[in-house]
Amino acid sequence: MSAAALSVSRPAVPGLFSYRKHWAKRFGTAPFLPMSRAEMDALGWDSCDVILVTGDAYIDHPSFGMALVGRLLEAQGFRVGIISQPDWHSAADFKKLGKPNLFYGVTAGNMDSMVNRYTSDRKIRSEDAYTPNAAAGKRPDRSVVVYAQRCREAYADANVVIGSIEASLRRIAHYDYWSDKVRRSVLPDSKADLLIFGNAERAIVALTHRLAAGEKIKDIRDLRGTAFMVPPGWLPDADWHVTDSTELDTPGPLAKHPDPYAMEEEKSASSCASKDGGPEVKGIRIVGRQEMTQSRLAARRADRAKTVIRIPSYEQVKDDPVLYAHASRTFHLESNPGNARAMVQAHGEGASKRDVWLNPPPIPLTTPEMDAVYGAPYQRKPHPSYGDAKIPAYEMIRFSINIMRGCFGGCTFCSITEHEGRIIQSRSEESILHEIEEIRDKTPGFTGTISDLGGPTANMYRMACKDPKIEASCRRLSCVFPDICPQMDTDHAPLISLYRKARAIPGVKRVLVGSGLRYDLAVRSPEYIKELVSHHVGGYLKIAPEHTEENVLKHMMKPGIGTYDKFKAMFEKISKEAGKEQYLIPYFIAAHPGTTDLDMLNLALWLKKNNFRLDQVQTFLPTPMALATAMYHSHKNPLKRVERDGETVETVRNGRMRKLHKAFLRYHDPENWPLLRDALRAMGRADLIGNGKKQLVPAWQPAGTGGSCQVRRANEKRTAQQRAAQQRGEGWPAVPKPAKIVARSDASATKGGAKTATKGAQRALPSRRSRAPAK
Repeated sequence: MSAAALSVSRPAVPGLFSYRKHWAKRFGTAPFLPMSRAEMDALGWDSCDVILVTGDAYIDHPSFGMALVGRLLEAQGFRVGIISQPDWHSAADFKKLGKPNLFYGVTAGNMDSMVNRYTSDRKIRSEDAYTPNAAAGKRPDRSVVVYAQRCREAYADANVVIGSIEASLRRIAHYDYWSDKVRRSVLPDSKADLLIFGNAERAIVALTHRLAAGEKIKDIRDLRGTAFMVPPGWLPDADWHVTDSTELDTPGPLAKHPDPYAMEEEKSASSCASKDGGPEVKGIRIVGRQEMTQSRLAARRADRAKTVIRIPSYEQVKDDPVLYAHASRTFHLESNPGNARAMVQAHGEGASKRDVWLNPPPIPLTTPEMDAVYGAPYQRKPHPSYGDAKIPAYEMIRFSINIMRGCFGGCTFCSITEHEGRIIQSRSEESILHEIEEIRDKTPGFTGTISDLGGPTANMYRMACKDPKIEASCRRLSCVFPDICPQMDTDHAPLISLYRKARAIPGVKRVLVGSGLRYDLAVRSPEYIKELVSHHVGGYLKIAPEHTEENVLKHMMKPGIGTYDKFKAMFEKISKEAGKEQYLIPYFIAAHPGTTDLDMLNLALWLKKNNFRLDQVQTFLPTPMALATAMYHSHKNPLKRVERDGETVETVRNGRMRKLHKAFLRYHDPENWPLLRDALRAMGRADLIGNGKKQLVPAWQPAGTGGSCQVRRANEKRTAQQRAAQQRGEGWPAVPKPAKIVARSDASATKGGAKTATKGAQRALPSRRSRAPAK
């Protein structure tokens, strides 16, 4: 897309590298950004302009946020230090580099700290991939809040700026799965001066230069991609308008959003009046409880940049799940940088009431800007202070390259869109090929294999809306659901060209694609699938159908399973022609909102029919601000207009039911058979219990398996009896401990019968080679 075309769809902003460099540029480039006073002294620094605090180990690689932001600010002439994984129990570690001249930049790291520390069952993880030797416990829960408070404790007058995916996903009141309640924005909890959400490059560079020029951080209120606290009713100036969206829309004629494809002025109000018996008011449209004249409506439409939407307050959404769903829908409809308006949300009551103000999302980077960001002089390895320690996250991406960012898929359970946006930002072919050469020449341990050319998805490289005017006015939540938008350019030719040139680089033996593939886009380009399958699959290819049932897929905003079948047929045909034994690794989600027990049963039957035996499966994890999380919390569907008597979304919240849905995905695991048998009987599908090919689980049980559920229930019953007896002042009842369940084929299983059945089952299992392996 040309620069002229971009100027039509996106507001003008200063170029990322158009600023005059700060005076400290004279110190040159640091081999590694310093993490100690000794390193600062070696560089000749007496202080740092910016100190980045992160929950991850410092790896000087563009895949890690602190390195990317640090090198970007270094290129602007600023001195940047890093405090990595500090001891948060006191402020001592936060003082070790001294007070920053401009601000502390606080981030939890590449992952949300709660997702990093806990499983979807709220159990603490035993490892942290972003820590040396995968050691757990090196970061606190809700790291952004804790780190920001410690920074403030270290130097009360220092500016504190928070960012990263953790801050992005908590910039407004949000449902918190781990505490099972709605929490307020991270801003008042962290006491930060400013929150930068989404891709932070533009905002962080502009902020740093303006602070260096002497502006006060409390006066910087016009940066896109930032959020901050303001007094109730605050507006930037008298020209601003407030649109009240604190209540559900009431019945009646609604102001229609402009058709992004028509690109024409809307007709008069009289022509848009209700045709179904609703009220008709000449020259006036009724929107919720607001009445706006036609001229006033036109003025607001003409100057969206001067409009702020007031969404329901924290106190409202905390106590009213339906209003939470409404706020979530409103928030997501204001996510396109081309037409998004500012938003404001009240927090607190009475004298303590304050507003969280969110400016519109940041303008995406251009390709030259992306190239410059990724072309900084990264060492591409961990800081030397870690010695020989292994950092799993680094080992995973050491030989991979990020070719783009953003995702227009809009999957409701995914946080990429809320953080990176829907507009794809791609690097140039030259920049990517140069990075491959850098890996070949500089990265220790390189043996000739590039492990991934990808990003949030493997095959959205350089895809964009065909018309910048349409892109600027579009309010769709997904460009590919329910069908691929006809205005979306899905040409894979640039990616095919990149693949061919990448594997032709001397010293490169193989270039693999490790990122997940968007197969509904891929099937539109047989040439791309042939190129991919013939040269860039290392035996396995990850794709994510997520489910088979239409009822569930519509709540995920994912394509139907028929598209997967089409891709699978093409994949297998080309693999056979290439003489390669290759497999698809499908990913599925259990217990997603909108999923019933019958949906999971049908998925399990599909898996068995297609001979899939999944080793690792995912249970839905409600992450803050995701649309699926709003469904989980409110039982409403924010993909549609939210009404109190509207569609109710099935939600699996009970721990045992979540375990059952996960067990359906692993129907082949004997440990799950007792739970599945109980469920099948309760569902009236006992016919699926048996040893036949069309039955899901056998009636017998291998020795030493499947007893965990019954044992746990018996122990829970025994504990309840003991607690009740103790409350009555009685002694502990003599309740015998349950015996370990060894085997059962029916109500009167014998040891010998179980042994015989086990042998039969082993014979019935397909060979390892005949199974489609899964991660």
